Amino acid sequence: MKKHLILLVLFTGCIISGFAQQQITRFAVVDTARVYSTFFRDAQNVRDYEKKRADIQKKIDEMSNQIQELMQLKADAMEKDDDIKVLKYEEQINKKTEYLSEYANVKNQELANLKKKLSSNDNFYKMLYEEISKEAELSGYSMVMDIQNSDSILWYSQSVDITDSIISRLSSRKN
Repeated sequence: MKKHLILLVLFTGCIISGFAQQQITRFAVVDTARVYSTFFRDAQNVRDYEKKRADIQKKIDEMSNQIQELMQLKADAMEKDDDIKVLKYEEQINKKTEYLSEYANVKNQELANLKKKLSSNDNFYKMLYEEISKEAELSGYSMVMDIQNSDSILWYSQSVDITDSIISRLSSRKN
């Protein structure tokens, strides 16, 4: 009887140790753009970028309002059966819409290039990588993905988002 009990205990121990040796793959995600913008919120170059982005948006809004006003004038002219004014407003609307589209494309590309330049700060990304590595090792993650640069992430649980933890780590490192 003792022999069977000892064998049972050994067998159970082997099974449990086999399960313990199997590593469960754990994934985490981090939003590096949010980390960057939080970490460098007070940096002059980030403030300049945000100001430029706001100025461009203001200009786009102004042009959109002008187009809306012209559309209202065109509608009023249509109501009065004034074909000459309708054509005039239609031409102005088309020109302004085309200009707005070109302006928005050029300025959005300009902002994208500026943002890329801002986010290519090697010292920051070295610190970021170190903190992500530490967090992953401490929390037992096998892999950490950047939600900004991965088209393959279709869904993730907020429980695997370590962005706030990384921001906290970098903030404490900054002080």
